[in-house]
Amino acid sequence: MNLKELAKHLNLSQTTVSRALNGYPEVNKATRLRVEVAAREFNYTPNARAKGLATGRSMSIGHVIPTSSKREMVNPVFGDFITGASEAYVQAGYDLVLTLVEDGDEERLYRNIRDKGNVDGIIVHSPQMDDSRIALLLDLGLPFVVHGRASDITANYSWVDMNNRGAFRRATGFLAELGHRRIALVNGLEHMDFAYRRRDGYLAALEAHGLKVDPALLRAGEMTEMLGHASAQEMLALPDPPTAFLSSSMMTAIGLRRAIQEAGLQMGRDVSVITHDDELAYLKNGQTVPIFTATRSSVRAAGRRAADMLLRLIADPGCGPLHSLLEAELILGESTGPVPVARPEKTYRQGQT
Repeated sequence: MNLKELAKHLNLSQTTVSRALNGYPEVNKATRLRVEVAAREFNYTPNARAKGLATGRSMSIGHVIPTSSKREMVNPVFGDFITGASEAYVQAGYDLVLTLVEDGDEERLYRNIRDKGNVDGIIVHSPQMDDSRIALLLDLGLPFVVHGRASDITANYSWVDMNNRGAFRRATGFLAELGHRRIALVNGLEHMDFAYRRRDGYLAALEAHGLKVDPALLRAGEMTEMLGHASAQEMLALPDPPTAFLSSSMMTAIGLRRAIQEAGLQMGRDVSVITHDDELAYLKNGQTVPIFTATRSSVRAAGRRAADMLLRLIADPGCGPLHSLLEAELILGESTGPVPVARPEKTYRQGQT
């Protein structure tokens, strides 16, 4: 069924039907609801090009990835976020435009996007503590939503974020309540805002439980299996090794587990591990029983939330800035237990694989 046929069925003008489907405020609520019900009944989807001509919009949302971060496109976290966002775009009749840009060339690209009208809004990924993209997009007047926050930016802008500080404070506190006093943190790159907030939560929990910070138990880097493995190797070889690890990524936690096993120790009995779990489609934390105790927050749900907020900002520019703080659950798995009374003799030797 096309627009003309849908309008005839409803005994309304094509203009009224189009405006109702596009959320124009002059169409009364009863008429809009009647049009939406009929559109669903007859499986009517507005043609994106025609809809764009009617609204003056491109009907596209932009996601810009610097070339230095292009590996993000094969990161399951990015994939699940895009999947969630795409669900909202499809429902609203929008397309997703993914653009790679050379490092240092983002300002020119964003200005071109604004001048050409290629997209109606932008999702900003992986914000740093002081992220220049935010001030630029505010200056350009492009609607945007940041996935995360930038702690050093004082301007008001729209964002969707997980409560990283609260999640890692709770996880660290849980380990302390199990009796652990040597708790290590293997974090992401700490110029990234999420990692900064996770470290802050970890430090706050140590202080609340009267525990001193030991720099020898802190690691940060790109969240890979190798980071987890190398970090655990080094720290388990210390004269006073950690009895528990807190990891910022499931991939890093897998590396931690490998190093723990190589040391002749059992995860959950001899060494406890808590990780962050984005509830990823292709990296499940076990089946019926979680492998890892984890702070869990769905990145797919975050993608959907960010897209919904951006679409709202596009439809009603005066409604923002919008903010959404998502809480993480603490999921109990097999990787945590009380601090061991006595550490078993280590079988691990430096360089052993």
